[in-house]
Amino acid sequence: MTRAEARGRRRPRRHLGLAARVTTTFALGALILSGALASITYFSVRSSLIGQEESSLAHEAIANAEALKSQIEVAAPNYPYALTSVNSTKGVESILEQAGQWYPSSQTVQESDIPVALRQLVLNGGLAEQLVALSGSPVLIVGLPFRTTTGEVAYFQLFNLNEVGRTLRTLLGALLLAAVVTTIGGAAVGRWAASRSLRPLHQTAKAALAIAGGQLDTRLQTDAYSDLAVLTSAFNKMADRLQERIEREARFTSDVNHELRSPLTTVATALSVLEARRHELPERAGQALELLSAEIRRFRRLVDDLLEISRLDAGLGDMNSEEVSLGPLIAHTVAAARFDVMIDTPPSVAECRVVVDKLRFERIVANLLENAQRYAGGATRVVAELDGKWVRVAVEDRGPGVPDEERERIFDRFSRGSSGRRRGAGDGTGLGLAIVAEHARLLGGRVWVEPNGSRGARFVVELPLHPDSREPAEQAAASSLDEAAGQTTREAAGTP
Repeated sequence: MTRAEARGRRRPRRHLGLAARVTTTFALGALILSGALASITYFSVRSSLIGQEESSLAHEAIANAEALKSQIEVAAPNYPYALTSVNSTKGVESILEQAGQWYPSSQTVQESDIPVALRQLVLNGGLAEQLVALSGSPVLIVGLPFRTTTGEVAYFQLFNLNEVGRTLRTLLGALLLAAVVTTIGGAAVGRWAASRSLRPLHQTAKAALAIAGGQLDTRLQTDAYSDLAVLTSAFNKMADRLQERIEREARFTSDVNHELRSPLTTVATALSVLEARRHELPERAGQALELLSAEIRRFRRLVDDLLEISRLDAGLGDMNSEEVSLGPLIAHTVAAARFDVMIDTPPSVAECRVVVDKLRFERIVANLLENAQRYAGGATRVVAELDGKWVRVAVEDRGPGVPDEERERIFDRFSRGSSGRRRGAGDGTGLGLAIVAEHARLLGGRVWVEPNGSRGARFVVELPLHPDSREPAEQAAASSLDEAAGQTTREAAGTP
């Protein structure tokens, strides 16, 4: 495989939805804005605070130099004592130079702590200050020269700015916290704005899903959002035309079916006359009559199925729902369909009650049994099971089964699958399973097909239980599971 083919087979990139994009945009905007404001605020305050502190400390250093000058203009001055006496503020150290000798106020300050450039500038007679870092702490060094009776003196005072640094760190933390809160607030506002802005699209999507589900009279309110009037109007017009077309096609199908029934009845009547006198016909004519009879029966079944489908599409069928017990319903349905098949309905399931239209339920089971008869050699079992709030009625067979790729398509109209396309597989119309799916949907359930063990198919119809029978059914199912587990344990232990 080439690299181009490998890139072509890669999964497409998943992009953020509209709501996520709007939320992300608001959050990024709030982050950038709050970050910019925090940076401007921090550096402005830092510059102002440090500037004021440097100006104040420079004046303090000049005052301390004047006080020091008076103490060292004596015979045999004690430089360390004099320096300590003028350092009235905590965290302040000083050092002076006279005639090439350096005198610190304590052992914590040394000549090497003074930057060379600052030192040379002060020794050359200039006033200077510089902010440096000593032992990880910010220190402001102010240096100035002055003259005494004993000669030129270079005086340096070191001010520890830990308090200023602590204040700036507190300010920075507060600004960062404000930026985080602002970003979260921006994301929340973006989420709210996105939900408000996308609400018309959500309503449009819901309306489209409702129409796809058969509610063809669903429409959007054109006066709800004035700026989307064009969209809502176009959507409603599309829905109107779609409804008109579907109803027109349903009426056309129904009319065609009705028109076909009359000549078909006439042909069937004439055919019955011929069949009554078949013994008078030659052998080849009798064979032709049998073929004609089979095709007429198939054609009549097709017309009946088409008529039923058209009624379902048009919503003309009445729903006569009633509460019945599941066990007797299944037994009566199988007996009415005249199929010899085993019924497996446990007592806990048979006592459950469902609210269904009996005729629709009988049509579902009869179609599934007929489908198994045509394409799988007949059904082997009809079984009922419980699954929480649902009951499942399955028709099992031992036929060729349904391939994975056909398990959804087989419920489409006129889809007979690979088994139905085989020669001699039956005379079905391809509408039986589509009718089953429509009836199951109208009863509030669904239908699917799954493998029946290693061979065969299992068509499952899932219907909702009656609310009053859900809790007893769940308890019965749990007790059945406990009994089965106990039986398994006894068999493993070898006890009766």
